[in-house]
Amino acid sequence: MTAFGALFRRDLRLVLRRPGDVVVVLAFFVVATTLFPLGIGPESNLLARIAGGVLWAASLFAALLSLERLFASDYEDGALDLLLLAPGALELAVLAKCASHWIVTGLPLALLAPLLGVAFGLDGQSLAAVALTLLVGTPTLSLIGGLAAALTLGARKSGALLALLALPLCVPTLIFGTGAIEAVATGEGFGVHLAILAALALMALATLPWGIAAALRLAGE
Repeated sequence: MTAFGALFRRDLRLVLRRPGDVVVVLAFFVVATTLFPLGIGPESNLLARIAGGVLWAASLFAALLSLERLFASDYEDGALDLLLLAPGALELAVLAKCASHWIVTGLPLALLAPLLGVAFGLDGQSLAAVALTLLVGTPTLSLIGGLAAALTLGARKSGALLALLALPLCVPTLIFGTGAIEAVATGEGFGVHLAILAALALMALATLPWGIAAALRLAGE
């Protein structure tokens, strides 16, 4: 776990040296989300109905923006070779990198989304559901994106390939995240949807680090 913490802190320091990457992600999320109320108009019922889908879809696309460089910088400067040769488990290194990605993208998106949800006329309970579902669901997006980033490492036009690989795998998380917000809006409980989101996150945590590590070993050969 000492190696995990060291890699986690290293990746956070690298991100803090390039704050523009995080700003671009959050700026894209804000712009993409606010375009819908401006384009549709002040129809409060319609805005409330589409709020969940818009916020979750915008969060997904915003998270994908920063995934292309998740392993690319280590691949280019030789740090990936050191990780592959290190005595510690590569899966822990992968998990540390995905966790740092979630801290700088998924967590800020989950905290920012309720503020943008006000523009859609969501009530307090729905805003809380937005934040909670994103907190539970965005780790899955980071892990799935990490797998796509590892599989496309070194490929030409890797950004487009990454999106093509990651988006279909993110559909279940998107569906249940959106469904939880819609359930609150219709007066139903969202506990079932939240439990499924948590189950998807645990499933991703239990399986994807090994898949990502295997893809990185192939890329390093």
